[in-house]
Amino acid sequence: MQNSMATLTTAARNAACNAIVDLIDVGGAGSLVFQTAASAEVATLTFSATAFGASSVGVATAASITSDTNATGSGSNITKAVIQDGAATEVMTVTVGVSASDINLTSVLVAATETVAVTSLTVTVPA
Repeated sequence: MQNSMATLTTAARNAACNAIVDLIDVGGAGSLVFQTAASAEVATLTFSATAFGASSVGVATAASITSDTNATGSGSNITKAVIQDGAATEVMTVTVGVSASDINLTSVLVAATETVAVTSLTVTVPA
């Protein structure tokens, strides 16, 4: 017997992606919370009231994200980010690094009061 992976249609990918990103809007504007490996909060960025636009070919692109201009890190290394809805309920956790991560930053070492910004973010549901 041969094992094979299911392939999603574009309509299914868009529906799944939209359902996921729409969860971020529940309870108001969601947050992107950068954390250390020990789950210590380093910076919290705020999504727009409608966090993502409609998915196209399984990819939803975030609207503008407000930077955190007063990070709490003191030489902290960011390793992950938790995406929360407006009620602070976790929607997903993603990896953070300088390359080959879910979110790539210029530097993951953050000093206290430093600005942490994300200029673009997408969520993708693969075929």
